[in-house]
Amino acid sequence: MRRAGGALESEVLALLQSSRQALTPGEVLQRLGDDLAYSTVVTVLSRMFDKGLLTRSKRGRAYAYTPVDDTHGLAARRMRQVLESDPDHEAVLVRFVEDLSAQDEQLLRQLLGDVPDQR
Repeated sequence: MRRAGGALESEVLALLQSSRQALTPGEVLQRLGDDLAYSTVVTVLSRMFDKGLLTRSKRGRAYAYTPVDDTHGLAARRMRQVLESDPDHEAVLVRFVEDLSAQDEQLLRQLLGDVPDQR
């Protein structure tokens, strides 16, 4: 059975984020406990490395992979990439803020220092 697009990448990322150490493709394959081919895992890890989601270091004859950031950092990185992909940053930010809930807008204002912290 095939996974939805990006599902395997998400599984691998979650696995790496929960690991205390860098993992080789073989270790990822073993922990996924799936019927995947080793080459599939290598391909997914390589693509994630190319996207800047992972770092890697040589361990024996293979690479061992670790995520560059935690879940929140990766979400922030994706948001930044989307913003940087459009030359009109102001328009993107305006639309983003317009779509925020009142609570999220308040939080953003606090983070930007516009409103004193009311906690």
